[in-house]
Amino acid sequence: MRAFFKSESATGVLLIIATVLAMIAANTGMNRYYTALLDIPVVVSFNTFVIAKPLLLWINDGLMAIFFFMVGMEIKRELLDGSLQERSRIVVPAMAALGGMVVPALIYMTFNHADALAMRGWAIPMATDIAFALGILSLLGNRVPPGLKLFLLALAIIDDLGAIIVIALFYGKGLSLFSLGVSGILIALLVVMNRMGVRNQALYIIIGIFMWVAVLKSGVHATIAGVILGLLIPYKGNAEAFKMLEHSLHAPVNYFILPLFAFVNTGVSFGNVTVNDFSHPVIMGIATGLMVGKSVGIFFFSMIAVKLGWGKLPEEVDKRALFGVAMLGGIGFTMSLFIGTLAFSCSSENCMNMADERIGILLGSFFSGLAGFIYLKKVIKADKKV
Repeated sequence: MRAFFKSESATGVLLIIATVLAMIAANTGMNRYYTALLDIPVVVSFNTFVIAKPLLLWINDGLMAIFFFMVGMEIKRELLDGSLQERSRIVVPAMAALGGMVVPALIYMTFNHADALAMRGWAIPMATDIAFALGILSLLGNRVPPGLKLFLLALAIIDDLGAIIVIALFYGKGLSLFSLGVSGILIALLVVMNRMGVRNQALYIIIGIFMWVAVLKSGVHATIAGVILGLLIPYKGNAEAFKMLEHSLHAPVNYFILPLFAFVNTGVSFGNVTVNDFSHPVIMGIATGLMVGKSVGIFFFSMIAVKLGWGKLPEEVDKRALFGVAMLGGIGFTMSLFIGTLAFSCSSENCMNMADERIGILLGSFFSGLAGFIYLKKVIKADKKV
């Protein structure tokens, strides 16, 4: 068990298990219990202040804010002291991430441009699930060049940053100026604390909780508060404490929060699904965007950056290995599911002509991961000569 949880593939395996359990629950006699679990009302109140949400939204808005907090910390560490620190090493994965967002979005829009409701899902195939992608790559063992893993890590981190910006800009609801003002004041306070050299992480987290509540009430998605807090935790002069806090988040996020998120969001019921549903423009747009758009966008935008002399591929990595990693970039899963919950909050049960977007995410992610693994196993030899 200890060896399993230390492996890079552990999170991916747990996500698969959670997804399978959710699918079983949604398609058997357990469905009513599964639905009842998601709808359990959870209320936090203080005098006239009330937050009342079903359990599903507490997981998606609350626990996932912790995941985004960890993502914010990872981005900051990589920018200040990691693979994103040197310009020459960041340009190619940055271009790859850009291509991996633009091309899938365009493919989705091509399928759904005539449907205003469906167009809300344009950002779903833009995402890459870093845990799943790295987990699949780790199954190839020590034959994988270190540079290839670093490239995928940098690509996924920049991709996450792009997804965060998209969520903040395009998936807010009915903005509250008062709550936005409170959020701004708390963010400014955190910035001042950082500038003044305050290193007490507990103080940042306490203020961050109040900021999360304010952002939640503002209409901007609450997980953005997690990212902002992660970026404002002090690093310079406090690197060891920063890394310890980041490391302490890995286990609860990877082994509890993400599998729980997958379990409550992937319970697709196939009782009313027909063969025609698989050809629905939303399903086709997401699946094609992930399987084709990601591979094409990541690969060609990377090669453009190399050809223009803006950067170069890592050592021991050639075009074939790059294309394999581009395939793995099509594993959207966690982040795609999350954007899907924002784009289609009605899910398909309340949207008369909508297909369940999760089918497209599961199909696109599954075949991207399978194709990427098989392809890389063939082109990356055991002696690492690629």
